[in-house]
Amino acid sequence: MWGYRVTYSGGRMGSMMQIVRWSSSYQSNRIRKLMCANRGEIAIRVFRAADELGMRTVGVFAHEDRHSLHRYKADESYLVGEGKSPVGAYLDIEGIIQVAKDQGVDAIHPGYGFLSENARFAQSCADNGIHFVGPPAMTLRQFGDKTEARKLAIAAGVPVVPGSEGPIVSLAEALDFVEGPQGIGLPVIIKAAHGGGGRGMRVVRHREELEQSIQSAQSEALKAFGDGTIFIERFVDRPRHIEIQILGDGKGNAVHLFERDCSVQRRHQKVVEVAPATGIPLSLRQTLWDDSLRLMKNSNYKNAGTVEFLIDQQGRHYFIEVNPRVQVEHTVTEEVTGIDIVQSQIKIADGRSLEEIGLVQDKIDIRGHAIQCRVTTENPRNNFTPDYGRIEAFRPGEGMGIRLDAAAGFAGALVTPHYDSLLMKVTAHALSFQNAAEKLSRALAEFRVRGVLTNVPFLLRVLQHPVFLEQSVATDFIDRHPELFHFAPQKDRANKLLRYLAEVQVNGHPMPGADPSKPPSTLVPVIPRIESSVSPPNGWKQVLDQAGPAGFAKAVRSHKYTLVSDTTWRDAHQSLLATRVRTTDIAAIAPATARALSGAFALEMWGGATFDVAMRFLRECPWKRLEKLRELVPNIPFQMLLRGANAVGYTSYPDNVVYEFAKAARQAGVDVFRVFDSLNYEDNLLLGMDAVHRAGGVVQGEICYTGDVFDARPGSKYDLEYYLKLADVLYRKGGTHVLGIKDMAGLLRPAAAAKLIGALRQEFPDVPIHVHTHDTGGIGVASMLAAVRAGADIVHGAIDSMSGTTSQPALGALVTSLNQLEDRPNEGIAAEGVDIQPISIEKLSDLHDFWDIVR
Repeated sequence: MWGYRVTYSGGRMGSMMQIVRWSSSYQSNRIRKLMCANRGEIAIRVFRAADELGMRTVGVFAHEDRHSLHRYKADESYLVGEGKSPVGAYLDIEGIIQVAKDQGVDAIHPGYGFLSENARFAQSCADNGIHFVGPPAMTLRQFGDKTEARKLAIAAGVPVVPGSEGPIVSLAEALDFVEGPQGIGLPVIIKAAHGGGGRGMRVVRHREELEQSIQSAQSEALKAFGDGTIFIERFVDRPRHIEIQILGDGKGNAVHLFERDCSVQRRHQKVVEVAPATGIPLSLRQTLWDDSLRLMKNSNYKNAGTVEFLIDQQGRHYFIEVNPRVQVEHTVTEEVTGIDIVQSQIKIADGRSLEEIGLVQDKIDIRGHAIQCRVTTENPRNNFTPDYGRIEAFRPGEGMGIRLDAAAGFAGALVTPHYDSLLMKVTAHALSFQNAAEKLSRALAEFRVRGVLTNVPFLLRVLQHPVFLEQSVATDFIDRHPELFHFAPQKDRANKLLRYLAEVQVNGHPMPGADPSKPPSTLVPVIPRIESSVSPPNGWKQVLDQAGPAGFAKAVRSHKYTLVSDTTWRDAHQSLLATRVRTTDIAAIAPATARALSGAFALEMWGGATFDVAMRFLRECPWKRLEKLRELVPNIPFQMLLRGANAVGYTSYPDNVVYEFAKAARQAGVDVFRVFDSLNYEDNLLLGMDAVHRAGGVVQGEICYTGDVFDARPGSKYDLEYYLKLADVLYRKGGTHVLGIKDMAGLLRPAAAAKLIGALRQEFPDVPIHVHTHDTGGIGVASMLAAVRAGADIVHGAIDSMSGTTSQPALGALVTSLNQLEDRPNEGIAAEGVDIQPISIEKLSDLHDFWDIVR
């Protein structure tokens, strides 16, 4: 037959398509065009086998697989299963058959999985004049139903594991089989009657596990195979899993291709496969070959199949099932026998006998040893959870004796959650088992896969484990050796560095800083003159240092006059200037601020967006800012905004991170922590408050003012009762030193402020109340004065030139109004032995002039 292949060659004039034609020595009887109704590496394996036989190939693909490699390895490929799920597309019998008929397909190879054991699909092929590359429908029905397969094995004199004679349909049946007069006892294993691959299998060691295991096995089997039928067998503890590869021609002839050891498993799914099995007496191997041939000849088996056995610790063997299809691990058998199993399948479907294709038992021999590993995109450290994403770099290990079977093994491939996580099959062949293991280890060590996690580090641990190298493994090998999971974490350092360099080269530095094409401003802020030899007056920082957080709160509450906090160093420029004020500008005015605002409750100067903006845009260290300003302002408490369990980030951090952060912030100079959660989520608030308590800071639990307390509409959540209940949680559960109201949207109107603060003052007479607002609507000063009249102890403001609109109310207006409202004297007032000086309007004006030019 003639074969054709389209190739592309590149040159100076561009790329050129060429059709390459070659002659195949195989002369087909009836198959000239072959479809593979599958995807991934097995589809490519089938296409290559058919190409070498001179046949034209046809692929099918689901919408989600439209960019998959197997689609492009076929001569033709067609979309199937439109409107169906990603898996459902490959189970669309009618759609696949229709494509085959429309395109003149002579035969369909089902691969493994999907429809490979579906008797209805095989029958549908036959009904439409299409050759099915596999056993006929009747055989699939026999061996696809594992209870029927047991009966065939028993009839052929092949020993089986004691098990139920037919399907188990109820818990009562299961209990009778396990505990009845003829019960086999525990442990037992529940299996799906149709299918394989470890799906629908559950080991039951205790009676109370039986019902749940039956339900979950039925559900998994129904989902995986479309049939939830199950049966029960005695669980053979710590067996070896040995399978015999069979080829039959449906004319009474069958041969075995020796055995494979598939004992390295995880949750009944094979991980590493070996051919031939070592450490098993030749007499037992011969018995396994003979039993398998007798069973398959009795069934007049046609095409490729695998007879699977368990061998217990006493060397007794038990038949478990026949897989009437090509296996994932067929590669190891091909390597040691030199027989192309997939081509043999196609030739048998083409009507050839085993003798005609040169398969006579006496002429089939083994040369060397082969080991296959299944490289998957799974995270072994996280219970083998599949990993998804785009493969950014892919470099497999190759060399003499290494075979690679893959479909997604290339840079740019997208690994999706729709299908099995198999990335590549790696098979090593050598004259000795030890050398094969060494070759495979070397090849896997050369693998570089970036963008997704793989199980390669785990596979290397398996291949180098003494028990594996001694070939004394049982099916519980992985479970019994947790040291297999002790390996270094997978890293992606080189690709991250290359990606960063490429990003900078193409798009520029992500933190560009100042525009070098523009000259710096010629405006020079006027810094107030101070007497630097004289220390700033003592303030509330000294009260806190002497009395501690609780004593500090008590002193604030008993203070005769309302205190103010200045937000200029944090929230004001965050609101007005996107937090872009530099440390150098704040440090320049810090000494004057320490003298002008020595009587202030606190300076809000850290937390919130300051932390990430300092690093991302200003390219400054926020910790150095805190330490430097603390040194320049020793007399005023520093205040920060802490987002509860989110700390200063935008995600939930582990609890210990929040605790350590609060501890470090306190040691670096933060005194008052305004702890809030934008949704008033109590758990987040309480965690942050507890972290501050442990760090020794002043806890100011904050309530976000979200709705109007005068809103009396039915169903309104944010009524007065809502705020009072939340305040009670912060006080009684959180132990707050100061109770804060955070009106971050400027919604708190004067009347509402009076009502809310009045109610809080009545409910919590001994707790200082601090009110924060934004002057968005221009009524900030009026709202703060209303809060003061209702009992607030502290109000927020900002230096006048940094106030208003989305910032806080003008500090000058607040101080002037409070002086008149409360008739404040122009002299210091003692608090815990510290002389607290009043705030001077003249000195505030100096700060205003400085910030006016900076802004």
